[in-house]
Amino acid sequence: MADQPPPMESLPIATDTVVTLSYVLFNQNGDAVDQASTAEPLVYVHGYAQIVPGLERALEGLRAGEQREITVEPADAFGEREDAGVFEVDKADFPEAGEVEVGDEFVAQGPDGEPVALRVVDILPDGFRVDTNHPLAGQKVRFQVQVSDVRAASEEEIAEAQAELEERIEESESGGCCDHDHDHDHEHGHPHEHADADVLVTLSKKSS
Repeated sequence: MADQPPPMESLPIATDTVVTLSYVLFNQNGDAVDQASTAEPLVYVHGYAQIVPGLERALEGLRAGEQREITVEPADAFGEREDAGVFEVDKADFPEAGEVEVGDEFVAQGPDGEPVALRVVDILPDGFRVDTNHPLAGQKVRFQVQVSDVRAASEEEIAEAQAELEERIEESESGGCCDHDHDHDHEHGHPHEHADADVLVTLSKKSS
């Protein structure tokens, strides 16, 4: 009987690979705050800042089937907290202000059209105190990660990832928000310019 060839070993995670993984994200208190299951995994192109930088670096070299527990410092996760990210906004600027509660999240549109996510942290007599810091800003976080697949990215996938990265860099340099929408919170790893109460143009409540 002829010898069977050995199974093909998975590629290691490196730039220009497409990575499929599941994870659980824990805050500094040890509470699970986000996850991607094996049924609905996170899929991203490695090397293009699509996930937080500390996690991306720690995943380098892992292969399909491997698991890791990865701790990431604030600067390499969701950024440090910035006092400028907390300010007051008049109730007149909020849609349906009478129904706004602490913890509600909104998206403000700045004068240049850049989206700014903000969270209501206090209700004042004539307005609201809002916070544009990421909820996990300033926290050392922990990821429990399981890699399920690693493959070479196609030229089209690489080009798309590169274009998205360049767009975020341009928006950041122009003073806009350099984040873009993702399905999972942990990908919002790039700090953005904070809005000021004077520059908010429109507000819309974030859809759940």
